[in-house]
Amino acid sequence: MEYIITVKDLVEVYADGTKAVDNISFNVKEGEFFGFLGPNGAGKSTTIKVLTTLLKKTSGHAQVAGYDLDKSPKEIRKVIGVLSQETIVDVDLTGKENLRLQGRLEQMHGSTLENRVNELLKMVQLEEFADKPAGRYSGGMKKRLDLASALIHKPKLLFLDEPTTGLDPQSRASIWDYLEELNREEGITIFLTTQYLEEADKLCRELSIIDHGKLIAKGSPAELKQAIGHDTITLSLKNPKDPLLRSETKKILQEVQGVCGCL
Repeated sequence: MEYIITVKDLVEVYADGTKAVDNISFNVKEGEFFGFLGPNGAGKSTTIKVLTTLLKKTSGHAQVAGYDLDKSPKEIRKVIGVLSQETIVDVDLTGKENLRLQGRLEQMHGSTLENRVNELLKMVQLEEFADKPAGRYSGGMKKRLDLASALIHKPKLLFLDEPTTGLDPQSRASIWDYLEELNREEGITIFLTTQYLEEADKLCRELSIIDHGKLIAKGSPAELKQAIGHDTITLSLKNPKDPLLRSETKKILQEVQGVCGCL
């Protein structure tokens, strides 16, 4: 399987001297659901801004979808979709008008655009709200419309910068379902940054963990969990021979095991 993203020795230093990205290297396979995990300020968003041509790198080398980051930024923009942390929709336009506008910016017209708009509205379950102003949408609905906008031109590669931050659990679960379907059914490569361990564990097949601008670990969620190990809980019973006490303790241990089974 070919790499759709290749990054080698990437460095990004801000004007004030802050080294936001510190000599990182990684690859993303085509069709992969790749996670870039780390706390706030780790360098996740900076890396995405560099790879999506929004920020010029300080040094290093990167290729996106076969194009050199420095030589072919316009070609890269044509084949990627980007969903940022902040929801970007025009609240005065309807859901359908938002998608039409984004499509025209991508040089789409006529029946091709209309069919794609209707297809995406159905996918993100906004058909019945298509003709209502986006300003009346809930936060979760706006995020789904934002996702549809990023997909309007059928990108090969989708960048998601903490897409579920601030959403309620139900809306977050819905976004997860859409993303899994996109990756599985349409084969879109997804590059996801997140600070949620649960999100990374559920969605991503490969992870790179970044902190203070440096990559500190790589691997599948299962490999990383195995490397980290697990906490140990020790229980002491005053009367271990009491059958009732032993029975209640067994129930507690089963509940603890269920809760601690995630990353």
